[in-house]
Amino acid sequence: MEEFAKQYLDILNGELKGLNLTRVNSFDDFYQKQIIDSILPSAESEIFKDMIDQHEVILDVGFGGGFPILPLAKIFPEKKFIGFEARKKKSDAVNLIAEKLGLKNVKTHHQRLEDVIFDKKCLVTFKAVSTIENLLKMINIKKNISITTMFYKGPNLFELENMEDLPENWESIGFEDFELEGTEGRTLAYFQNIDVPRGTNLNKQLVRVSRFI
Repeated sequence: MEEFAKQYLDILNGELKGLNLTRVNSFDDFYQKQIIDSILPSAESEIFKDMIDQHEVILDVGFGGGFPILPLAKIFPEKKFIGFEARKKKSDAVNLIAEKLGLKNVKTHHQRLEDVIFDKKCLVTFKAVSTIENLLKMINIKKNISITTMFYKGPNLFELENMEDLPENWESIGFEDFELEGTEGRTLAYFQNIDVPRGTNLNKQLVRVSRFI
């Protein structure tokens, strides 16, 4: 992964420098805090390994400069990775980075999460975007569709967020804490939907996730 990280950082610091896709500019920090952090679950989390085995499609929301979607796509070339990003410039840039890095299993889109409905089983990942409660409330799911979510959070998750007041159609399936060199550490939080149809946003026209796959 070191050569992958070097090529990645060269692109970010080169032709895409003006977009500020990462605040980490030194290679050692970039490799540890962006690349290793993104793929940490694949090496350390038994829950994540099981989730990857069970899903053909992984959808990453709010990926910014391409994390964790591009590092994960690199180590799981047999899986299909879809990305949603609210900022078109970042979505376009990450598509370009994926092309330059030779990643054939990634496609990102300028799309808001709350404007789609999940009509296909997916594993959904979130890294450094909003709270778990707010994000789970944005997810619209068609009846009888199974969705699993994974959140990359800091070790102070339970101090900053209320895990007792989550939407009724979601249940926790586990939390895992990991050490990460050069950082305060990482907590992974997993949730599975309960088949309670969402009605809040279903009165407006939503885009089917299958359209992007």
